[in-house]
Amino acid sequence: MGLSELEESSLQIDETLLRFMEQLELLEEKRATLNSLIEQGWFSMSKARYSMGNKQVSALQYAREIEPLVCVHARTLDNSEVDFCTERVTQTCNNESARPVEDIGPQEEGVRRRIKSKKDSGEKENSDNENSEKPSTAMEPQVVKGNQHSQDPLKWFGILVPQSLKQAQSSFKQVIELSADIASLQSSVVNTREELKLGMKQKRCLQEKTSAAQLDKVTD
Repeated sequence: MGLSELEESSLQIDETLLRFMEQLELLEEKRATLNSLIEQGWFSMSKARYSMGNKQVSALQYAREIEPLVCVHARTLDNSEVDFCTERVTQTCNNESARPVEDIGPQEEGVRRRIKSKKDSGEKENSDNENSEKPSTAMEPQVVKGNQHSQDPLKWFGILVPQSLKQAQSSFKQVIELSADIASLQSSVVNTREELKLGMKQKRCLQEKTSAAQLDKVTD
């Protein structure tokens, strides 16, 4: 015996409600994990500032040019949900690592010319021209250093950083990935809630139709 439209609507609402409760429970767990990671990250940051000093771990050590190492992509699914995902950028680091090799060349040529000018004491005019060219070649390695530091934010604060600063970086990396998961889950929760409201509205309409049909039978 097949189920009536009212019974099918009730079963569908029950399934939607169970899925909604599971999503809410998972969302609550992820939010708790997110809060604990943020607290752990800031606690590790405070330990690093205590060991290195407040001025050594601050915005003053940021690189001149900062490029994002993580990109967040959003796409709309067929069911109107929005899916967020993170992607770590690795190509920019390889391009930046190739720049020092290209920029070191002119500086080495300038040093070689200075050595030759010392041997040839009669060529003073060439040495004066080379000294005038030094400021242009000396400025290039400074820019390259800023690009090198932008590859890994830990290098902004020094070569030998404490373990607490590395732990803070690891915690905040997990926070970024978890934030994307939470955003996607929140979109699913909103979509499921709207689906539940629509199912309840359709059920009320079916109940009104069935009650009206029963009254018509009684009056007849």
